[in-house]
Amino acid sequence: MSSHLDELEAQSIYIIREAYACVKPLAMLWSIGKDSTAMLWLVRKAFLGRVPFPLVLLDTGMEMDEVYAFRDNLIKEWDLEVINHMCPPEADMDQTLPPATRAAMRKTEGLKSLLNEHDFKGLFCGIRRDEQGLRAKERVFSPRLMDGSWDFKDQPAEFWGQYKTEVPDDCHLRIHPILSWTELDIWRYTQQENIPLCDLYFAKDGMRYRSLGEKNITKPVESNATTIEEIITELETTKTSERAGRAMDKETEDSFEKLRTQGYM
Repeated sequence: MSSHLDELEAQSIYIIREAYACVKPLAMLWSIGKDSTAMLWLVRKAFLGRVPFPLVLLDTGMEMDEVYAFRDNLIKEWDLEVINHMCPPEADMDQTLPPATRAAMRKTEGLKSLLNEHDFKGLFCGIRRDEQGLRAKERVFSPRLMDGSWDFKDQPAEFWGQYKTEVPDDCHLRIHPILSWTELDIWRYTQQENIPLCDLYFAKDGMRYRSLGEKNITKPVESNATTIEEIITELETTKTSERAGRAMDKETEDSFEKLRTQGYM
């Protein structure tokens, strides 16, 4: 293992174990994409092959068929406990939002209903700071009100690996074990560890998915990368944004910020 990946892995496992020791009950949001599946791999490493808390798929019914198939295979292979939580319909969302943002809002509202139903005090999330500007403002242990609202200007300081893990009664914690990783780190670690992946990440007919989202708001990008090695080579030089295929990011300048302040992952 490279020293850089070794350090990232050790830091993430420390965060995962710290959360497990201090915050209960816990669950992990699993989008079934490369980031959250790499995080799932880290959880299994942290607990000697076990996952001692449930995984949650916020299901809109709009995941791609290949994503559902990958989910079902991995659940069986790794003996995972999964809560498949259905999100409210798009008709119940704020109709003043642009179409793709409105569709993405379903997961925000689905997360709120999940917390109301299960009362989790901590949720592992597989987000990274380099993926999107507002995510760069996140903390590793990020307090949220139970409705998911977030004030990025009012967050606890985190120095020298010391985290504030206390959870007020009216809050829950979003815990981000891979926050410091980059997209390239994820791919290099996935290659090194031989972590399973959905086939949609690999090019077919000159197109591949850089980021997996719902089929009604996510498109592939141009690419000829059919192996992880080729993806890594492509990412070392590409000028294309990781979220270039996400329709929501193209609608209005503040679409993502609106969703994040209301509880989006």
